[in-house]
Amino acid sequence: MTTLLALDTATEACSAALLHQGRVIHRFEVIPRMHAVRLLPMIEELLEEAGLTLRDIDALVFGRGPGAFTGVRIATGMVQGLAFAINKPVIDISNLAALAQRAFREHQTESVCAAIDARMDEVYWGCYQLRDGVMQLLGKECVSAPQSVTLASGMGNPDGAGTGWQYAERLAVQVARSWPQMLPDARDLLSLALPRWKAGEVLDAADAQPVYLRDKVATPRSVG
Repeated sequence: MTTLLALDTATEACSAALLHQGRVIHRFEVIPRMHAVRLLPMIEELLEEAGLTLRDIDALVFGRGPGAFTGVRIATGMVQGLAFAINKPVIDISNLAALAQRAFREHQTESVCAAIDARMDEVYWGCYQLRDGVMQLLGKECVSAPQSVTLASGMGNPDGAGTGWQYAERLAVQVARSWPQMLPDARDLLSLALPRWKAGEVLDAADAQPVYLRDKVATPRSVG
């Protein structure tokens, strides 16, 4: 049976999840700025609990962003290093899709506008619809001011998931429910990655890349 290891550090949450013999075991902690310290111990704990070694993994899965620049790089770098070491493929999953999948897992919602606080008065956002148990992107993922968020055509009245919904009073869309404290979880990366693994949609470790949606990291300091 398929064995997948998923890692996510794109937001304040640090999580790891292992799918083995149809069972998922996981670790999830909200630990801002501690991801690099905790991620490897989490992986070791999961492998020990499952009685596996890294070489037993079929593929490694990671949250590719969008999210915090440093956090996205941590998961990408860790997965690349591990995948090179054991010569296994990787699967990259959007953190916005992971949020939508978590909303389905926890609240059975089938239509989600996922949004992550991007700082600098912007949000990362995307619209998702459930198909065959997996959240699928409608349109494209974007970064914009909260008031520029729009729903994909035909979404109806979706729910909202993610820290971008802390700007609910400024968002230009209406939702039935929202969960502004919700963060991506590696468990949901597994749900999104499994169909891609079965379809052979994997990457070489060298091709694993973060997705930021924007290049601007910080506002330049004025001179003078």
